[in-house]
Amino acid sequence: MHRSATDPRPRVLHLAQPVEGGVARVVLDLAKAQLTAGLRVTVACPGGELAERARDLGAEVHGWHADRSPGAGLPDEVRRLGRLLDEVRPALVHAHSAKAGLAGRLAVRGRVLTLFQPHAWSFEAVGGATGALALRWERWGARWAHRVLCVSEAERATGVHAGIRARYTVVPNGIDTEHFTPGTPGAPGTAGSPAAPGALASPGSPAGPGERAGRAPLVVCVGRLCRQKGQDVLLRAWPEVLRRVPDARLALVGDGPDREALGRLAAAATPPASVAAPVEFVGPVADVRPWYRAADLVVLPSRWEGMALAPLEALACGRPVLVTDVDGARESLPPGQAAHCLVPPGRPGALAGAVAALLLDPVLRASLGDRGRRHVLSTHDVRRTAEAVAELYRELLGGLPLVSFERRESIHS
Repeated sequence: MHRSATDPRPRVLHLAQPVEGGVARVVLDLAKAQLTAGLRVTVACPGGELAERARDLGAEVHGWHADRSPGAGLPDEVRRLGRLLDEVRPALVHAHSAKAGLAGRLAVRGRVLTLFQPHAWSFEAVGGATGALALRWERWGARWAHRVLCVSEAERATGVHAGIRARYTVVPNGIDTEHFTPGTPGAPGTAGSPAAPGALASPGSPAGPGERAGRAPLVVCVGRLCRQKGQDVLLRAWPEVLRRVPDARLALVGDGPDREALGRLAAAATPPASVAAPVEFVGPVADVRPWYRAADLVVLPSRWEGMALAPLEALACGRPVLVTDVDGARESLPPGQAAHCLVPPGRPGALAGAVAALLLDPVLRASLGDRGRRHVLSTHDVRRTAEAVAELYRELLGGLPLVSFERRESIHS
């Protein structure tokens, strides 16, 4: 979708890598709102579902080949991005996540309005010399961001305490509260209905919709299978959960690089005399709502986050959540729920105790789910998020002669 070079509307370039999960959803939600508001929206990414869905929304999409992690290919990635910027000539570059933030700021170097959104800080993901290098870059690269957009106050505080001197704005993550809903009893995708994934499939059979036999309590964990999301901690906690709640079942929804290692942990968590596997790897699903709605408890045992979307989606579906006390987690929960729904990261014992306690208290779970739904409606609706980002764009673009921005000099001249 190309428009006339005389079109006076500002063009926003969303630069993204990775192209799946929460980052992609945030980019798509923003692009949809911005296109509706009349902005010209371009998305540059390495393809994938993000590119396909952005085109469906009506955004202009450019392929930008870039690996997920920094490496020897970074100089070429920056050069390719520089040529793309010369072609697109955006009024504002909105770089999402660490890799796009690294390449984007190196390519632009502050000569076009640049908004960097970490979606969790890069230096939290790695340790040792690599972590120190990532932190050094974030401190240096902050000079090339006109604003750093954080999704939680905790994420901003982490940046400040790490010595990243920047102009910060906090806009909490939001989700589509008209899409993520509790459903109605007996409706497709509702716990207890024939279309709900209530029963875990037997080993070797495909996971899918079905009645939950005997209403065995179901714990659902939604997220990329990787170290960040902490499924390994949950699997290490699972034998203790089963000791206290013997018929409990766990569904891991998603895929990722740690699938094989997690499979070994799951096998170790299965009691020798167990007839049915207590852990099921569901894999990626087109629609996660039936799994939220079928869950008795949704758990996200992350090691780090900015503000995860999965707990917000589960709360919007009226389900109680249990999360680790990482950036954004407390701000995701309704006031007063931390005592029941927040545990330290990386602590299988604490996680097991909290999971079991909630599974054994259905009255408390119902109350937590109800309050969570109301909290998300009032605080984390995606329309509120999109408007706050739009207001930030207006602030940043306020001094720019928008009609003539496409005639500015090449940023690489």
